[in-house]
Amino acid sequence: MGDPMMMSATTEWPAIEPRRSASPGIDLWAQPGGSARGDRKDVETSELVLIVDDDPDLLDVTSFVIEIEGMAVETARDGEEALARLRAGNLPRLVLLDLMMPVMNGWEFLDEVAKDPVLKAIPIVVLTAAEPAEIPGALDVLSKPMDLTVLLRVVERYVRGDR
Repeated sequence: MGDPMMMSATTEWPAIEPRRSASPGIDLWAQPGGSARGDRKDVETSELVLIVDDDPDLLDVTSFVIEIEGMAVETARDGEEALARLRAGNLPRLVLLDLMMPVMNGWEFLDEVAKDPVLKAIPIVVLTAAEPAEIPGALDVLSKPMDLTVLLRVVERYVRGDR
């Protein structure tokens, strides 16, 4: 066999695509006759969570944990992208929002949401590395790094009404 670094340019490598920002209504985990993972609950698309954060690792981990619990997830990397998703009409049951992002930060996003009667009805939970404080427009504030058990409890409370 040869050195993998010396393989010809015609060698085809399988494409690896991230599972971020799924189109509305598409279940990336759906498998005929069952789920992709034996212990994963079926995804309920009416239980959509929008995660807004510029950290790709946080998006991946948080999405995975929420999807494992059977909820659908969409992601956005900044407030502007999140607003575009919301205004496209597939409204989530909950928005998890970082405050410090490029393009449009979480504070600017909260200001825009407050101006729209439809969007301001969506629960927003802020995820921040800053000192937790009361944030106008947010129902809850969670500190980063997050305890995933606490995160799931909060998500389920707002998405499923579990108290």
